[in-house]
Amino acid sequence: MRATEPRILNLDPPPSLSGAPQQRQLDLLKAFNEDHLALHPGELDLQARISSYELAAKMQVAAKEALDISKEPEYVKKLYGVDNPITKDYATRCIIARRLVERGVRYVQVLNSGQSWDQHGSLITALPKNCQATDQPSAALLIDLKQRGLLDSTVVHWGGEMGRLPVLQNDAGRDKWGRDHNTYGFSMWMAGGGFKKGYVHGETDEFGHKAVIDEVKHFDYHATLLKTFGLDHTKLTYKRNGLAASLTDNQGAKVVDELLA
Repeated sequence: MRATEPRILNLDPPPSLSGAPQQRQLDLLKAFNEDHLALHPGELDLQARISSYELAAKMQVAAKEALDISKEPEYVKKLYGVDNPITKDYATRCIIARRLVERGVRYVQVLNSGQSWDQHGSLITALPKNCQATDQPSAALLIDLKQRGLLDSTVVHWGGEMGRLPVLQNDAGRDKWGRDHNTYGFSMWMAGGGFKKGYVHGETDEFGHKAVIDEVKHFDYHATLLKTFGLDHTKLTYKRNGLAASLTDNQGAKVVDELLA
């Protein structure tokens, strides 16, 4: 979904088909499907396919309403920063995220454009720019979810795939300095959904290179997240090559209870 219109490409029919023409096409298609189904009673696959297309049509209509932020109050748009060119893009994405959560969407991922955090170069100018674009909208999303009574039942996770090394990369002058990937020590934050507020867990070494105190592995985080969903990570399994596998891969994952309220 895009922060600019159209939010979803090809969601709207072309002008020549919108309104009554499209409805006539859908009615004709429904008649064909019903006739075909009558000739093949008990065909569950056919019934399922017809139902899935009907659901898709309902989702198309629902998406138009869910993605339309024009009716949001001005004070809400201002809270997120829609009125500021620097924050407008990410603010729009965050408002859409809240609207989707509000309508029962179970998982929403908010991205900024491209790989702008992958700062192998131009770190000194690029990192502040990203922070300026995302800080206000991110805070507004938490405020908005909380005031609507949604934060307690929603886990907000803000993070990335990895951290950055505490040493320079691309040492070709100050304006071109960057930092390479680091998987041994990095930070993320969570809010709502049973996580403890105002709490900092773990520390890296003095250089910021590697976690050394209260280290949390990725599978520990998964186990903890699943607990907030009311699931036991040791019992939640799925079939993989005929065997029962889990999201924590049986690596001795532990729930980090200190993170939970």
